[in-house]
Amino acid sequence: MSFVTTDDGVRIFYKDWGPKDARPIVFHHGWPLSSDDWDAQLLFFLSKGYRVVAHDRRGHGRSDQVAEGHDIDHYAADAFAVVTALDLKNAVHIGHSTGGGEVARYVARHGEPAGRVAKAVLVAAIPPLMLKTPDNPEGTPKEVFDGFRSALAGNRAQFFRDVPAGPFYGFNRPGATVHEGVIQNWWRQGLMGSAKAHYDGVKAFSETDQTEDLKAISVPTLVLHGEDDQVVPIAASALKAVKLLRNGSLKTYPGFSHGMLTVNADVLNADLLAFVES
Repeated sequence: MSFVTTDDGVRIFYKDWGPKDARPIVFHHGWPLSSDDWDAQLLFFLSKGYRVVAHDRRGHGRSDQVAEGHDIDHYAADAFAVVTALDLKNAVHIGHSTGGGEVARYVARHGEPAGRVAKAVLVAAIPPLMLKTPDNPEGTPKEVFDGFRSALAGNRAQFFRDVPAGPFYGFNRPGATVHEGVIQNWWRQGLMGSAKAHYDGVKAFSETDQTEDLKAISVPTLVLHGEDDQVVPIAASALKAVKLLRNGSLKTYPGFSHGMLTVNADVLNADLLAFVES
């Protein structure tokens, strides 16, 4: 397996497929998953001749299960360690959910200053802020995230079964077609990672204000969001994010869930390709 070691000694697992001289597309996964969550996109863009790169966030998947550094700053710095080790240039960075927050900070603090990023995509992403505050009334109350932490600490295996079986893919909606394999794959990815990383990650994805990250990004950035996202409400995320971006565009999908990159991969892949090639 392939690893990059960060400045603080953490081994980050990554996949690097396709021609090394082709344009790179870098994928950033959501909480509490791994680079495997991008299977449908990795294979699709590989078939189109692109170089595809995806890594497991620290504490997730096959990367080191360290005790510290489970915050957006470290997530972005770890991504930069992978990019620099592989010497990726003119890259498109695509992030889902928490991975979208990782992309926003990466592009703002590392990618653009280093001249290594050409475009970005935020898919059902957390920026600018998930937490409900007086200035962000559309956000989610802290009690909900406290519930996540309690459920994770109490019975992580059951919690990681309930999330994909319910709101993540919209399988709790009347008439939904439920894919048991998709549920089991989410559960598998989640339990590969560290309970400490996942517990700390709740604070990272819910309480990090990324307003300034979005304002700092100047490369073309596409914001994609499902209108029936029960995990990251569209009103607190995508609808606000696109207004903060200097060069942003928004596309929403009626009825699509938070996990649309998996259950609606055909639609998402076509839209992602059109943006990459535009």
